[in-house]
Amino acid sequence: MTDPAVESLCSLLPKRLERLGEIAYNLWWTWHPEAQRLFQRIEPVLWEQTNHNPVRLLRQVPRRVLNSAVHDSRVLSLYDRTLEDFDRYMASGEVQAERGELVTLYEQYFGESWRNGPVAYLSFEFGLHEVLPMYAGGLGVLAADHLKEASDMGLPMVGVGFLYLQGYFRQRITEDGWQEALYEPLDFDNLPITQVLDASGNPLVIQLEMVGRVVHFRVWKAQIGCVPLYLIDTGLHENRPEDRVLTQRLYSPDPDTRINQELVLGIGSVRLLRALGIQPSVWHLNEGHPAFTALERVRELVQQGWEFARALEAVRSNTLFTTHTPVPAGNDRFPQWHVDRHLRGIWNVLGISREEFMALGDDRGDFGMTPFALRVSAKANGVSRLHGEVARAMWQWMYPNGDAPISHITNGIHTQTWLARRMRKLFDRYLGVGWINRLDDPETWTMLDEIPDEALWSVRKHLKRKLASFMRERARAKWVTHTQHPVQTIASGVMIDPNALIIGFARRFATYKRATLLLQHVDRLMRLVNNPYQPVQIVFAGKAHPSDEPGKRLIQQLYQVIKNADAAGRLVFIEDYDINVARHLVQGVDVWLNTPRRPYEASGTSGMKAALNGAINLSVLDGWWCEGWNGRNGWAIGSEQTYADEDEQDRADALSLFELLENVIVPMYYDMDEEGIPREWLKWVRESIRTIAPQFSTRRMLREYITEMYLPLACNASAALSLDANHG
Repeated sequence: MTDPAVESLCSLLPKRLERLGEIAYNLWWTWHPEAQRLFQRIEPVLWEQTNHNPVRLLRQVPRRVLNSAVHDSRVLSLYDRTLEDFDRYMASGEVQAERGELVTLYEQYFGESWRNGPVAYLSFEFGLHEVLPMYAGGLGVLAADHLKEASDMGLPMVGVGFLYLQGYFRQRITEDGWQEALYEPLDFDNLPITQVLDASGNPLVIQLEMVGRVVHFRVWKAQIGCVPLYLIDTGLHENRPEDRVLTQRLYSPDPDTRINQELVLGIGSVRLLRALGIQPSVWHLNEGHPAFTALERVRELVQQGWEFARALEAVRSNTLFTTHTPVPAGNDRFPQWHVDRHLRGIWNVLGISREEFMALGDDRGDFGMTPFALRVSAKANGVSRLHGEVARAMWQWMYPNGDAPISHITNGIHTQTWLARRMRKLFDRYLGVGWINRLDDPETWTMLDEIPDEALWSVRKHLKRKLASFMRERARAKWVTHTQHPVQTIASGVMIDPNALIIGFARRFATYKRATLLLQHVDRLMRLVNNPYQPVQIVFAGKAHPSDEPGKRLIQQLYQVIKNADAAGRLVFIEDYDINVARHLVQGVDVWLNTPRRPYEASGTSGMKAALNGAINLSVLDGWWCEGWNGRNGWAIGSEQTYADEDEQDRADALSLFELLENVIVPMYYDMDEEGIPREWLKWVRESIRTIAPQFSTRRMLREYITEMYLPLACNASAALSLDANHG
């Protein structure tokens, strides 16, 4: 049955283009450049003004423009090709041709081994696209890439998260460099999401019994190719004011709001999927936020007459927990009295004592969501090899009689989402037909040597010009609002030279990421940026959490150096970092800089995206870079030594960073032949792409999840699943 919102949008369009509405409501278009070009070609100015939102574009575009498009052969040709690609994709995902038949990549790799229900992937945030600001950083972007890859491979999966009324905050930097947080309510009716309806055609509303009250939530759906993502929304008039705001903002600092959010996500996910008749074979907890899912599933079985211990083991048998950070602030914990207040009496329902329940989440006296998730999951993993080691050491106290059962699967990126269109066309030409179906095979990338230096450098220069143009247009749009001081316009990148070396640094401004490491030696930094023959340009972007005062002070400290006239406009800060800014940066910079204080970077994925597009990584040996660096595909800041004294570590890493820039990186970039091509630099570019693109793709990552996690959990839990599915 076609969704009413989709039907409504299609009815507004000319018959010849009516299926544009269908494509607009499937976020498949976010990783298919030709689909984006189709919307852009219809009305390019409105496409930018709507922040690349096809639903809003099609609702606002004048009818005369649509009528004109019907008579534009280029639009119709692109429309027909896009529809053909969309229909083929929705039939099989990314496909392989075998014996004249189309099979999904999952079937190619694993045959008919998946016979149970889908994987339920639960996360607090999903970074699908800039038009849906339901993400704060890498955790959400990784979650979205996970769903996109599942769709590509044809793996049965369903996602569950929150639809935040105000999304994550918009960032404004004042003249003195202080971050201000702005919140703007989303217009749900003009987003590529649809309301989920019940059997009577009314909005589906689900109830949760909380302590002293009932919380109601409605359900929205974002279609991610072949994978549905269901989004919980508590902003209903039936709810108390304090419950309406549970899905208002991402990562509330208020502990009462936070624990209630986690209860709604955890328990609500189970109720939601049950209401839709979906019986997952595996439950994947992306971080500890949705861990109360296990609590609800155990409650179901206990109410059927199961003993608590048996019910818990049945739930554990098909639950996977992925931990993403060793930073304490990223592992939620609540005082036990706080748990008493919000889960009062749940232990009686489960048939256990309060002490037995608290022991499930015991975090040395508090109730920790990570310890709870570990105890209710049969499998657990970190997100890089080093992070696996750190996580095992971090949680070893929970397992005095053996090693902490935490393995690792290193993160990857969804290639088609992050690969620049111009670079994709270059790969299409030289890597062979259907290379995208073999992107995790290292052999695919040996053909990079066939790309002429001239062609590769031409694409790189194009992407740099595109980044420079992007920064100028953002600065122009801000300038005409009469809200910006001239020095802020200079600091936002209007003077960037696309022909000079550009270094990018963009991430959350958490203190351990050391965004100000370069300020350890301001005099050397200024010599680098002001070298008249070999100038260096550095573009910064990123947000600090609104409650993170030290993080906001880092932005202010950095901004004060950037806006100084001595920086000559070559130090830049792009405010309001989002996926659109990230896309331009990872595609357009020459070097990607990452300076975390080892070993706090669990994985990181931005450097993978930059490498895919021809940038070279300059990073501390932390997270994924410990596995990715081979000495010829980028540069390592410092060593693998971890210092007890943080100041000593900062000094050592800063010295290493400047020595690499001054003596290796800058000279190599500017070593160009008579044709203006840096031949040696391009050798490093090729080696970076060749080694990083296949190894750090979500294709490789998801294959490992399937092999090491999903299939064993689904198979080992089949008996318990059959009982769990008949929960009542």
